[in-house]
Amino acid sequence: MLVHDKVGTGRSQAEIDQIRRSLQARYDELSAEYEQAVLQSQVLRLVEVGDTAGDDQADSGTKTAERDTAQSLLRTILDRRAQFEHALTRLEEGTYGFCEGCSAAIPVERLEIFPSATTCVQCKQNRERRAA
Repeated sequence: MLVHDKVGTGRSQAEIDQIRRSLQARYDELSAEYEQAVLQSQVLRLVEVGDTAGDDQADSGTKTAERDTAQSLLRTILDRRAQFEHALTRLEEGTYGFCEGCSAAIPVERLEIFPSATTCVQCKQNRERRAA
């Protein structure tokens, strides 16, 4: 269990420590994944630089698409890592598990599936409707 079910219910130090370990472990995994993706991106660039002889437009397009995909992956990993970093900060501040929009408790089930969630389902849906 990541948080209590009711607003205002305090967490024990053991629960906070468990949540911190879980969030930190995922943050560390994403950091390692990022480092690996950076290395793969660098290798891809080296191959591109050294292997351009005889390239036609299709080859150039393929290389551009691969480079764009690699950059997109790096951005996605960084974004996810930032979410977990934010969750760790919220845990330290005592606001983890509460919606940033309405301050209601985020359901435990949502946090178990998406530990870096910062909004309840209702506020998330409202944000998505406004963005559309």
